[in-house]
This record gives sequence, structure tokens and C-alpha cells, in this order.
Amino acid sequence: MTGEDYIAIQNLLFSYPYLLDSGDFDGVGELFRDATVYSGGALMAEKDPLAVAAAFRDWVITYADGTPRTRHFLANVIIRPEGPGRAVVSSYVMVFQQTDALALQPVIGGDYRDVVEKVDGEWRFVARRMANDMIGDLTCHGREIGIIKPSRAN
Repeated sequence: MTGEDYIAIQNLLFSYPYLLDSGDFDGVGELFRDATVYSGGALMAEKDPLAVAAAFRDWVITYADGTPRTRHFLANVIIRPEGPGRAVVSSYVMVFQQTDALALQPVIGGDYRDVVEKVDGEWRFVARRMANDMIGDLTCHGREIGIIKPSRAN
């Protein structure tokens, strides 16, 4: 892998928080269009951008500005090449939220394990496992449909 590949993978990884925090659930779905996505050990969607978008739309509460009033921060990103066109990416996530009813605070933390592949010169997600083992006050963030379950991604 080249340095450009590492940057492209990081940009792909960091696209998710921007899309989700802006309330662009269709964009999140497209980001994972080629991926099998798990949340808390349960299958969310398999190569189905509409199912991914619907899962987030069903779970995440949005506000008058169309956003969930969150900031997702990714850290401790480790990119492990598994050949010239494939890598496994591990990262931590911490979600902060502020609403009229909730002071700015962390509401959920966990980790992601992603598999990415280079297809036609573009890096894409082919698998994501989201796990959350630090659960705070989610009353202003998510509806109770079982998408978030304490677990570990690795």
C-alpha cells in the first residue's frame, strides 16, 4: 500500500462521522453500499444502502435542524494492510451530544472494526462491526429498537 492509500482509507473512515452528524442517513447508507454491517453483534444490513439508511433513520433521533446534535470522534486508528487492495481498520469512537434537554456530554463509546478494499481504484467498506461498551444517557440520541448493544468489535 502507498501513502496515498493510507490517506484514502482514513478519508473513507472519517466520512462516516460527518455524514451521520449532519443527519445524512442516505449518505451513510451509500458509504456502506458494498458492506456487511453489524451493530452490537447483530446484522444490520448486507450490501444494502437502503437498509443501512433505514436502520439509522429508525434509531437516531433528529432535531429541527435535521441533525442528531452529535459529534462522533474517531481515534486510535490502526490500518493493517492485508495485501495490495485490502486492509483491516480498527478505531475507537466517542459520541458527544448536546440538545435543549441535554448538556454537552459523551453519550456512547465503543470501537469499530472495518474491512476495506480497493475496487476500481476506490477504497470502499466491505465490512463494519460497530460495538459499544460505554453507554451513557441515550435518551436524546436513540430510540429503543435494539440497534445499540454493549459489546466489543474485535
